[in-house]
Order: sequence, then structure tokens, then C-alpha cells
Amino acid sequence: MSFSKKLRYKLEWLALFTLTRTIPLLPERVAHSLGIRLGQLAYRFDKRGKATALENLTYIFGKEKSKIEIESIARESYRSFAKTVIDQLRSPKLTAENYLGFVDLVFEDREAITEAEKQGGIWVTPHYSNFEWIALIMGFRNCSFTIVAQDFKNKSLTELYKKNREVSGHVVIPQKNALLKLLRALKNGGHAAFLTDLAIRPGKVATVIEVFGKKVSVTGIHAELQQRTGLPLIPGICIPLEDGRYEMRGYKPLKFDKDASAEDIAQACWDIFEPVIREHPAPWLWMYKHWRYLPSEDEADNYPSYARPNENFEKMVAEQNERRADKDTAA
Repeated sequence: MSFSKKLRYKLEWLALFTLTRTIPLLPERVAHSLGIRLGQLAYRFDKRGKATALENLTYIFGKEKSKIEIESIARESYRSFAKTVIDQLRSPKLTAENYLGFVDLVFEDREAITEAEKQGGIWVTPHYSNFEWIALIMGFRNCSFTIVAQDFKNKSLTELYKKNREVSGHVVIPQKNALLKLLRALKNGGHAAFLTDLAIRPGKVATVIEVFGKKVSVTGIHAELQQRTGLPLIPGICIPLEDGRYEMRGYKPLKFDKDASAEDIAQACWDIFEPVIREHPAPWLWMYKHWRYLPSEDEADNYPSYARPNENFEKMVAEQNERRADKDTAA
């Protein structure tokens, strides 16, 4: 590693370390205001991300929302993500005694969720609002997750984020050999947590779902774990409130037949979240390239300009279409 890179990594660590020590000291109102201001700055200067957000929003809402409305949603999306980053740095401020001062808990089926907390389960959420805290809160409810997180190129940053994500008892593991570690944890009565809208390269651990009517290659590990263990999948989502707090909403656990496919399971999870995002779109990460791959070159006009052909993705989509045709014929 070159001297300049070492110096840059050291400065990055120093900056993040300083933030992890100072941000938790800020009053609630100041932290909330800081997140909004940082989001506004990011929206102004992140030209590439802003262009992606506006294009994504136009493809999904262009027929029902004006250009001004779409720009407003994109701006608010930046603010929401910036606040999530600030709150992630404030994670050490949360405790088992005070977390209810930051969130309201709303459970669709409290008894079923309580049972899943005791017996073990697979918990899923999208990149929506404060997805970091929705996991931490469950830890304070004595429901500790095993979570897979992507490492930073600067490994010293990984350790700082890992520490914040484990403050309520979770265990953060790297992607290498993650499936075996997660399977072991679940079979021992533990819990696993996933971001179901995580777009990944088409391959063995990926599956195809439709997100706002457009096909996406997303992680399928949560679906594979459900197939192997038979444990319920519990969807949850964190919704921002006007006062800066959050509503943490837990849905009924999803259970599936043994012959359910990975794509069926992953799609069922997303179908819980899409209506919420459609109704309140801003907190989703619209600046993220969700639709990276074209199902076929003929579909280019129906996807954002950043979408590219991918042989593996086209094969996965073709196989999915074939399975659906066979199912319709059998029915």
C-alpha cells in the first residue's frame, strides 16, 4: 500500500472516529437538523447520485407525479439517508432502557412476533428510512441477530461501523462463508437479518424479483435459509415520524410450503414493503442503482439508462418465465 493511501485511510479513520465520539453528544434537535442539512448538501453536490434518483423516480412515478414533485421526493430521500447515517453514529446512545423514547413499536401480530423472537427467525427489511435502528431495537428486545455486512476497503472503518451495529447484542459477520455461519446460528435457535432489496450481481446467491414492475437481481440468501430451516420470515420496516422519531412496524411472520421457490419467497417479502414505499416514497434509497440489469435488450426503453445487458441475468429471467409458464399450464 502506498504512503498516500495509508495516509488517506488514517485520515478517514480519524474523521469517522471523531464523529462517533461527538455525534452521540448532540441534543436530539441538533442531530435531526444536522441530518437535514447534510442531506441538502449531498443533494446539491452529488450530481451522479442525484441524476440516478431523478431517473429512477421518473420511471416509477413519471405518469402520476410532476417534475417538481419528483425533485422534492429525491431531495427528501437524501435528507432521510443523511439522517440515517447520523443516527447510526448515535447508536451508542440507545439503551434497553431508553429506546422507546426514540421509536413507537407497532406489531401486526404481537403474539406471533413474540413467538418468533423466542424460537428464532429470519428478519427482513428494505433500505428504507432508518433501517440501521430497526435491527438495533430488536436487539434490545433480547432478539440478537447475525448480520452480514460488506467490508469497507478501509478495514479500520469496518471495525468502527461494526462496533456501532453490535451495541444491542448483534453479531456482524463478513460475506465470506456467511451462509454456513447463518445456517448454524439459525439451527441453534438464533436469528438472522437481511436487507431484501440489496441488488447483487446475477449468480448462485441471487434471485429475480419484480420491484415496481421491473425485474431486479437481489440477494436470495434469506429465501434459501427459509427453505433449509423452515423458520418464519418476519418483515419489518422503519417509518419516519414528523417529530424526528420513528415507527417500527412489524408484520405477520411469513411461512411457506416446502416447494416454494427462492424467487417466490423473496417476492413475497418485497410485496409487503412496496405499498408502503409507494405511499411514502422519499425514505427509500432512490439514488441507488436498483435496476442494474436488463432482462433482455428489447426492454431497454423500459429501464433506466444505467441498466445493462447481462447474460446471467437474462438466463435467470428466462428460467423464471419458463417455470411460471409450466405452473400456469399445470393449473
